[in-house]
Amino acid sequence: MSLTRVLPYLVLAGVIFAVRPGFAEEVKKIQDNSFLLEEAYNQEDGVVQHISVFQYMKKSKDWQYTFTQEWPVPKQTHQFSYTIPVTHLHDNDSTGVGDILLNYRYQAIMQDKIALAPRFSLILPTGDYKKGLGTDTVGYQVNIPLSVELSDIIVTHWNMGATYTPRAKDAVGEKSNVRGFNYGASLIYLVNPNFNLMLEAAGTTTETSPLNGLKSTESTFFINPGMRFAINFESGLQIVPGFSVPIGIGPSEGEYGGLLYLSFEHKMF
Repeated sequence: MSLTRVLPYLVLAGVIFAVRPGFAEEVKKIQDNSFLLEEAYNQEDGVVQHISVFQYMKKSKDWQYTFTQEWPVPKQTHQFSYTIPVTHLHDNDSTGVGDILLNYRYQAIMQDKIALAPRFSLILPTGDYKKGLGTDTVGYQVNIPLSVELSDIIVTHWNMGATYTPRAKDAVGEKSNVRGFNYGASLIYLVNPNFNLMLEAAGTTTETSPLNGLKSTESTFFINPGMRFAINFESGLQIVPGFSVPIGIGPSEGEYGGLLYLSFEHKMF
């Protein structure tokens, strides 16, 4: 079945679940989480979130699954999380765990309409560099997500960040200092508090390992239309499924794929 045929059914399912009776009477508006970007809301006091994302790209035939768990430590001002990626690279037929991220986020601003939560991450050398799944060295990443509620039904998220990996190894073991940059913005339309339509735009620019002593850069840019909906339970559990279609433009023209998202958010005790 083609993507254009499946998408209307997913949207209809989102509407049905969003208004389905028998769940928590108090509406818990969806805030977490964007797909290609970060929103700027740390986890609430006493609430933990488990996030799974699977993305498949049609042209390259690569796929990646990531699992992220987010914890307030101990309150919303400070958040710890970790991200475990599992990647398949079609060209060299490699599949395995990539470099794991340990993340700290500080809730610098949390007002009625504006949130800002800078993140710092350690990138651990857990992936096999020989298979193209890691760098064999510790890396560092910063990201600055800003979230702004433009109205009761429109929210936007903005990201800008950088990654630095000193003495990173390529697949043949050559070492170099690699720098990367990421940026993006999104527009979220709240059809109702439990059903959102989303449009993201995200790009990266990354230095490649030197070839004959010369470095070059690789860039990506995708727009990502999608949707997500929430199923709320009286216990406080919130389940958020989502779906999107990353479409490459500019340096990524011709690439496209599908992204599936699923999160569980609940009280710790």
